[in-house]
Amino acid sequence: MKWPVLAFLLVAWVGTALGGCTLEPKHIGDTRDDGPGGALPSNPDRIAEARPRSEPLNPGANSPYTALGRKYVPFQSLTPYRQRGLASWYGRKFHGKPTSSGERYDMYAMTAAHTLLPIPSYARVTNLSNGRSVVVRVNDRGPFHAERIIDLSYAAAYKLGFVDAGSVQVEVEAILPRSSAATRDPPV
Repeated sequence: MKWPVLAFLLVAWVGTALGGCTLEPKHIGDTRDDGPGGALPSNPDRIAEARPRSEPLNPGANSPYTALGRKYVPFQSLTPYRQRGLASWYGRKFHGKPTSSGERYDMYAMTAAHTLLPIPSYARVTNLSNGRSVVVRVNDRGPFHAERIIDLSYAAAYKLGFVDAGSVQVEVEAILPRSSAATRDPPV
């Protein structure tokens, strides 16, 4: 073989071998529009967890709805809830855009999207692979993928230690007034 052909084959092989490599965080969905949108807060480890407090529920955000052809009927009151499943996170693609609660999404706040938990409400999310746990405020709807049970803000995913992985097995537990025990499984 001639040198130009060998050089071409070598470049093609290296390009193919490195094609799956990326420096961006692995995330379910299109990573080009996600991840930190510039400089992180000076110390992301110091981002405070959400502090549960009594808030009136948002009637519009808790009405039955349909997304991607599936009907959802959110809880109409703070309800015991515990479920294990897959969590993912969302970042700058939605940063600053309205959530289901009408608030602006802040990827550096400790928030979450859930299909059934009332808006607003609070939940403890525990990463089952490393035991880390955070408290988030549910202020949005989603995820609308059958395999996922909760979408977390970038900050919550960072604190749980799965930003680079994009998704992780978690336990989600509703935080109720005067109680953190939740035992009811969600309807299927």
